[in-house]
Amino acid sequence: MIKWADVIHFTNKGNPTPDKKVEKTEDEWKQILTPEEFQVTRLKGTERSFSSELCSLFDPGIYECKCCGTVLFDASEKFESGTGWPSFTQPIKENAIGYHADKSYGMIRVEVVCNVCDAHLGHVFPDGPPPSGLRYCINAVSLSKIKE
Repeated sequence: MIKWADVIHFTNKGNPTPDKKVEKTEDEWKQILTPEEFQVTRLKGTERSFSSELCSLFDPGIYECKCCGTVLFDASEKFESGTGWPSFTQPIKENAIGYHADKSYGMIRVEVVCNVCDAHLGHVFPDGPPPSGLRYCINAVSLSKIKE
């Protein structure tokens, strides 16, 4: 189980090695993503809060990266955070997510990305429920849900 100390370690010392890497040019990403998906995942944008039905969807299933199809989260780790974005307590595998310091907008946060294709997913915070205490606050547009 990943804890906040692990998140800080990855952010400061380097991310776990992914199973593979996917790299595409900006034009290649634009060909497979909608303008909103491109803005969020490739340009580190943020969708409007409460703009997706994924916030209130708690059916069993798996969530994968919209860009490369890497499995990122299991619905069993999803919870209602009240923030307006899908929230999870853990990634499906330790090396599925990459962590980067984000000092934009006068804040200090930890950005989370798909560790395979570097798609911006959202941020992780240490205010989630036990036992991990983590809240992965994820842009729904960066995810595809696969039903079990």
